[in-house]
Amino acid sequence: MKQMKSDFMKKLWRAAKTTLLLCAISPLSVSAQTPPNVLIVGQVAEPKSLDPHAVTAVNDFRILMNLYEGLVRYKDGTLEVEPALAESWTVSDDGKTYTFTLRDDVTFHDGSALTAEAVKFNFDRMLDEKHPFHSTGPFPLSFFFSSINDVEAVDPKTVKFTLSAPYAPFLSNLAYPTGLIVSPDAVKTHGKDVGRHPSGTGPFRFAEWASNTKVVVVRNDDYWGDKAKLEAVVFRPITDANTRVAEMLAGSIDMMVEVPPNALSEFQNSRYQVSEQAGPHVWFLILNAKEGPFADKRMRQAVNYAINKKALVDGVLEGTAEVAAGPTPPAFAWAYNDSLQPYPYNPEKAKALIKEAGQEGAKLTFYVTEGGSGMLDPVPMGTAIQADLKAVGLDTAIETYEWNTFLGKVNPGLEGKADMAEMAWMTNDPDTLPYLALRTDAWPDKGGFNSGYYSNPKVDKLLEAAREATDQDQRANLYREMQEIVQEDAPWVFVANWKQNAVTNNQVKDFKLQPSFFLILDDVQK
Repeated sequence: MKQMKSDFMKKLWRAAKTTLLLCAISPLSVSAQTPPNVLIVGQVAEPKSLDPHAVTAVNDFRILMNLYEGLVRYKDGTLEVEPALAESWTVSDDGKTYTFTLRDDVTFHDGSALTAEAVKFNFDRMLDEKHPFHSTGPFPLSFFFSSINDVEAVDPKTVKFTLSAPYAPFLSNLAYPTGLIVSPDAVKTHGKDVGRHPSGTGPFRFAEWASNTKVVVVRNDDYWGDKAKLEAVVFRPITDANTRVAEMLAGSIDMMVEVPPNALSEFQNSRYQVSEQAGPHVWFLILNAKEGPFADKRMRQAVNYAINKKALVDGVLEGTAEVAAGPTPPAFAWAYNDSLQPYPYNPEKAKALIKEAGQEGAKLTFYVTEGGSGMLDPVPMGTAIQADLKAVGLDTAIETYEWNTFLGKVNPGLEGKADMAEMAWMTNDPDTLPYLALRTDAWPDKGGFNSGYYSNPKVDKLLEAAREATDQDQRANLYREMQEIVQEDAPWVFVANWKQNAVTNNQVKDFKLQPSFFLILDDVQK
């Protein structure tokens, strides 16, 4: 098996080098040939890790969802949950105990068996500070499972979760990448380096990671379900959007995600298929509410009025998004407060609020990223925002960073560093984003993503009540009230809700986008 894999990798690398050579010497109108039955995907950034418990970015998740599986998964084309590694489950009457029955004869890529003990290991590793492999973290989204009191391996095929209280998003969070199951043997063997040596149960297995060049996964011929159609997938990090477009047009990649709006017209012909789908996405600016100008609510409201979001959506994003009204995307129709209207573009109102706050001529530091998951066209967006703020008298200095460097600056909090930062989230439940990024207990020093230090006790109470409510109508009312308060408090500038997109060449068949924003590639053919 190892020799076969080695021969295959040599063949793949020879084909890839030929492809790159053709791209270098051929005009963009001439399509180079990528290797047969191997899908080359242009990603927006280098992955941070291939350990699903250690990452937060959809860019990484797009790889991970093909290597690993969870107890449950999202049903194709929806955010509804269906069985995956668990063939069935039951929920106690009080909503606090979930018991899962695992599938038979499932093995990890390293040959070890999927058991209830393996599942327990994964959650104990994230949640128990005394676990011998908790030090292989950090685990930034373990918040998703903070309601778990205990995980018990009842028998080899039965695992029971006991929660501290009813938690409505629990199954949905298990389907999210943070709930993917990693081989305990891989963790024990590689420790903190398990993100470079991934072992899951998915339809593809890890083959190679060449830093800043490619991640290669190959078909898992021992997969418990239907085998993948492709022989391999190569994920190439191409940070610059224009370069991704050029490589797609040259034929050196078969698929690219997050096509810049101004390039979509390049692919409106028979050589390509453009896919678009609305999803739960919010593009916003985090405002530092702890210190500096934005500690004053009037200033936070002022920049919401000052920024011409309609011009950003129609101009920079060329109509591929809608102006956002608050922290919850309209894709969550059942929980969305459609009575809210976006902050209108009103620079005179912005100037009046700035004067009232005594912040005329204030100097701001603004973190902008070169690219990243769901960030759309972040540099032009940042430049346009800077111009709008200048028009109302705010002197804004932009600092631009590569995606993972950017996250390393923003996620620990903006205190002492910046007044505002771009951000985008793509979420699986209306609980996720506000719970992880707007609660007081989600400040960075407490392990959350509230990098602007927003705090409102009423919002905290509403979010805690919503995640314990088992009645969806009751949850919806709590979320709608939360949205009204957050919009008024303006801890963020609410900018856009995006329609995700991807383009494939005409050799690729049976690909479709998912509302989760993940790439599910086991049914894809080429």
